[in-house]
Amino acid sequence: MGRVAQIWRHPIKAHGCEELTHVSLSEGQTLPWDRTWAVAHEASKADGSDWVPCANFSRGAKAPGLMAIRAQFDETTKTLTLTHPDLAELRFRPDDEGDKLIAWTRPLMPEDRAASARVIRAPERGMTDTDYPSVSIGNLATLRAVEEKLGQPLDVRRWRMNLWLDGLAPWQEFDWVGKEIRIGGARLRISEPVTRCLATTANPETGIRDADTLGALKSWGHTDMGVYGEVTASGDIAIGDNLETV
Repeated sequence: MGRVAQIWRHPIKAHGCEELTHVSLSEGQTLPWDRTWAVAHEASKADGSDWVPCANFSRGAKAPGLMAIRAQFDETTKTLTLTHPDLAELRFRPDDEGDKLIAWTRPLMPEDRAASARVIRAPERGMTDTDYPSVSIGNLATLRAVEEKLGQPLDVRRWRMNLWLDGLAPWQEFDWVGKEIRIGGARLRISEPVTRCLATTANPETGIRDADTLGALKSWGHTDMGVYGEVTASGDIAIGDNLETV
């Protein structure tokens, strides 16, 4: 039915992504080191004690320049290296050097938006956009349908998915909602579609909005792309692993 084409994690919510070749998923958890940290803005009361909605954080929907950040995380030293086409490389430890990230991203933050204030660590699980631990799953055939609608290529990083699958029909992922799928050695229950926001309009190479992705999606009667899954059985996933419905 399909296979794993790409695996991505986002160590700091909305502040860079990193491509992987394999990952181990655990029951009831997000993808390891995905959205482990988030950047609360000055109007937010988020302190890391509990999950809170994405409106509490600095993100690409409000600050498109953030979309051009790339990340590389060292799990041993808990050190993160970030790059951006308009900034010098930043290497820091999110747990105790968050002020470095706040200063580094200041040029990317619009003046009419709440400024980034502090880096928080998510409580026990990644600070996903869902109020439950989720893994996001995209379908490359659906992406191609949106590209055709817009008449331009769209970098997968616009969509900030964890897993990208290939070998499927466009929009086939919506048929899995309420069902379980097996990918590699893991099982996931598909809970709901992913509703998209303005972050997807920004080019991950430049951080500039250059595609009406939401308008394209609305031509299908919605603004959804991809689905959220909840891990129901732990297991390893690697590039090339097959997908099947359970």
